Amino acid sequence: MRSPVQPAESAPPAERVPSAAAVATSRVVYLLIAVIIAISLVIQIVLVITGGADARSGGVDMSVGLATRFARIFSAFTILSNLIVLTVSVLLAIDPLRDGRLWRVARLDALLSIVITGIVYAVVLAPQVNLTGWALVITIGFHYLSPWLTLGAWLVFGPRPRFTWGTVAWAFIWPLTWVVFTFVRGGITGWYPYPFLDVTELGLPGAVRNALLVLVVAIVFAVLLKLVDRVLPATLRGAARPSR
Repeated sequence: MRSPVQPAESAPPAERVPSAAAVATSRVVYLLIAVIIAISLVIQIVLVITGGADARSGGVDMSVGLATRFARIFSAFTILSNLIVLTVSVLLAIDPLRDGRLWRVARLDALLSIVITGIVYAVVLAPQVNLTGWALVITIGFHYLSPWLTLGAWLVFGPRPRFTWGTVAWAFIWPLTWVVFTFVRGGITGWYPYPFLDVTELGLPGAVRNALLVLVVAIVFAVLLKLVDRVLPATLRGAARPSR
């Protein structure tokens, strides 16, 4: 005969809640990243207006108008990737546990694009330029502090796991769009933001080959980020909150 008293169901395991100290520390770090990028961006804008050097090439083309100089600066991968990191960092400073499908793509885009920015600058571009003064200050912000602080913050704080293979695939939409746009616009105007993509100097096969090499590096790094996201513990592992 069945007992009228049913056994109590076992309670689900309690979810780990990140400590207040961990959340507060992550907010400070993300705010620091945002401030570094914002200051670098303001200095870069002032240099564009006054005819100073930029962090991308170390030079300035005063033969074109101010609008064209701004269009060139804000179509450079360096500036666009830093703007993504700036936006993501501000939102993480507000809510370090922010989550959502689109948010995960934006987070991976920020990580992937800014680290590729740092790698390409250090390996390809830095040996070709000799920056001084304010141009050196902003290149340190854009190409060194921003990439490695962003990666370091994600490695320490997470939260993880967040990325799926679908997230990885979607994260490549904007970089691929940028490459196509760069080649199309360069074919029309004759101007390219980086020497390794300059069809005029390298020819189309050479420029496309260089773009594909960077793409391969980005794919390898994206796979590494996905694997790390799955296995590496993070300081923040609490309940995800939908992005607002």
